[in-house]
Amino acid sequence: MIRTFSLGCLAVAAALVLTHAAPAQEKLAWTAFDKGDTFYQTMTTETVQNMTVQGMTVKQTQTQEFVMEWKPLKDKHTKDAWVVEQTIKGVKMNINIGGNNIIYDSQDKTPAANPLTDFFNALKDAKFTLHINKDDMKITKIEGRTEFIDKLVKANQQLDALLKQILSEDALKQMADPTFAAIPADKTLREKGVKDKDKWKRENVELKMGPIGKYNTTYNYEVAKVEKGKSATIKVDTTMTYTAPESADAGALPFKITKGKLEGKSTGGEIVFNTEKGRIESSTISLELKGTLTIEIAGQPTDVTLDQTQKSTLKSSDKNPLEK
Repeated sequence: MIRTFSLGCLAVAAALVLTHAAPAQEKLAWTAFDKGDTFYQTMTTETVQNMTVQGMTVKQTQTQEFVMEWKPLKDKHTKDAWVVEQTIKGVKMNINIGGNNIIYDSQDKTPAANPLTDFFNALKDAKFTLHINKDDMKITKIEGRTEFIDKLVKANQQLDALLKQILSEDALKQMADPTFAAIPADKTLREKGVKDKDKWKRENVELKMGPIGKYNTTYNYEVAKVEKGKSATIKVDTTMTYTAPESADAGALPFKITKGKLEGKSTGGEIVFNTEKGRIESSTISLELKGTLTIEIAGQPTDVTLDQTQKSTLKSSDKNPLEK
C-alpha cells in the first residue's frame, strides 16, 4: 500500500513538473524560402518631423507605403544560402512640407503631376536578387543595384552622385533588414526554440547614408508570448545614434552637414513571428529621434534642431494585397 501510494505521488509530481516547469517553446526558424512559396509584405512608415531653424519651425509629415513581393528561387538555392527575388509591386507617398502637399499612388492610372512623379514611377517594379546566409540570416549579396540606380537617375539626372552614395550595396542590405529583424543571428537559439522572457540583441547595426551621415542601431528583443504551433510575439527596444558624414562624403548635396548629435529611442515595438509559415507575420516599431545638426550653406553654418517621431509597420500576406 505504501509503495503504491509513493508511486502514485511520484506520478503526480512528475505530471506537475511536465505541466508547469516546461514552458512552451517555439522555433524561430525561417522556413518560408525553403517552401518556395511567393509571399508579400506591406511596409508603411509614418513620419512627423519638426525642424527649427533660426527660431522658425518647419513641420513635415510623410506617409510612405511599399508593397514588396518575395519570390524564392529554389533552383538557385545552395546548401548555405537562399536566393530570393524581391520586387517593389506598389508605392504610395503622401508628403507635406510646410503646407505643400505631394501625393502619389502607383495604382492610380491618372496620377496628379508633381515634381517627384517620374522619380516615384521609377521605384515601381524595381527588382533585386538577394543572397541570404542561412546560418546568420545576413544578406551577403544584392544584384540589381546598378539597374535600380540607373532607372532613378533617368528620372532625375541631378540625383546621380547622391543616389550612388546613399544607395550603396550595404545600405540596400540594411533597407531589406525589416523582413528578417528579430530572428536571432545565433542559429543554435533559433533551432532550440524560444520561450517567454528569452532575450537576445543585435548590436551596432550600421547604416551609412553618404552625405546624410551614418546611423548606428541596437535592437534588444524579449519574448512576450508563445502560442504553441502558431507564433511567438517579441517585444523590441531600439536605440539609435547618429554620426555626421565624413568630409569626403559631403559633396553630393547643395549643403554640408558638418556636425550632428541625434539620439533615437523606441517608444514601442512588437514583432509577431509565424512559426507555422516560418516568417515574420507583422511588426510595429515606433521611434523618437531628437537632437541638433549644423548645416553649412555657401560657407555659412546654421544650427538646426530636429524633433522626429516615426512609426513603421509591416504586414505579410500570401496574396498580393494590390490585387482585388
